[in-house]
Amino acid sequence: MSVVVTGADGYIGWPTALRVADRTDERVIGVDNFSRREWVEDVGSLSATDVADPDTRVAAAREVHGLHNLSFVKGDLTDRAFVDELLQVHEPETVVHTAAQPSAPYSQINGERANFTQHNNMQATRNLAFGLAENDLADTHLIETTTTGVYGAPAFPIPEGGAVMENDGERDEVPFPAMAGSFYHMTKSHDAANLRLAHSQFDIPVSDVRTAITYGTETPETAADPRLATRFDFDYYFGVVAHRFCAQAVAGYPITVYGRGEQRKPFVALEDAVEGLARLALGDPDDRPDDHVVYNQVTRPISIVEMGETVAEVAREFDLGTTVEHFENPRDEDETHQMEIENNRYTELIDGQSVTFEEGVRQVFETITDHADRIAAHEDRFLPG
Repeated sequence: MSVVVTGADGYIGWPTALRVADRTDERVIGVDNFSRREWVEDVGSLSATDVADPDTRVAAAREVHGLHNLSFVKGDLTDRAFVDELLQVHEPETVVHTAAQPSAPYSQINGERANFTQHNNMQATRNLAFGLAENDLADTHLIETTTTGVYGAPAFPIPEGGAVMENDGERDEVPFPAMAGSFYHMTKSHDAANLRLAHSQFDIPVSDVRTAITYGTETPETAADPRLATRFDFDYYFGVVAHRFCAQAVAGYPITVYGRGEQRKPFVALEDAVEGLARLALGDPDDRPDDHVVYNQVTRPISIVEMGETVAEVAREFDLGTTVEHFENPRDEDETHQMEIENNRYTELIDGQSVTFEEGVRQVFETITDHADRIAAHEDRFLPG
């Protein structure tokens, strides 16, 4: 048996690769082309934490955790020949696919970035699906982190799976309609549809893990040694809103909430996201609810203003004086939308939430207060324009 983790140099992919390797004696192959580092540099930013090179990471994993089963392979998943060779050589029983250009703002910069994002993300997923089907690996469990962003902001509760529609007295369950709000999120809407089609046509077992906005800086595996740290982006393009708020507090700026900020967004802690992926990767196939399953990888929705107030409150524990300030909202959105999203399947998978938002924010400050100078030097990357 082997497990392939794509996007293994990334924020979620790296700690997932570590946890999976720690829980199995089988080979774990991390795959990445290290483009995330280039994209962040391209927008003039950097990770607040030091991100070691792959060789250093693997060496540290062996030294600190005794993980002699973890290795890195450099390659581009949009290259079909590379994907075929990867699958033929390693014959994985599981592929955890976390690789993608993950930034909605980056995909919206211009047509070139939009085209790149859509080509990169969707071709990688198609190559993996066809690679499994055409290399006699159709029994391989394909787990992909899509996104809760495929749902948009509907006015009704979001199901964990299909939605029931009724027309002319007839009822049926259908895939939730793609209501994505960016060219990035639309790639994951297409991925979800292509995964469903791959399951239908090739009988590939699929777990479509719709990942919420993820907060936190560490898992027990990454916290064990600075060389094992995962990245922490705080800029407008690649830093999620909770992390940008923390960076503002560390740099001595007010926390900027656009408009009323009462709209709720789905969130999950890094620890909870990694735990779910590891359990899916190593779980008994007989324990899966079905051969095609949608998981809403979210532990709770949180309003933007509640996030800002929580960050400000925790910041005071670290002698960081900051306040929440409201700015005119540049986005066309419902500032009072109260998202409701079903997540029973996912919370059962991880046996309930383990890291609250407040705990996650405290963890962030514990990590990044040592990097205040680096964050302050890039303040133009997270301050409102």
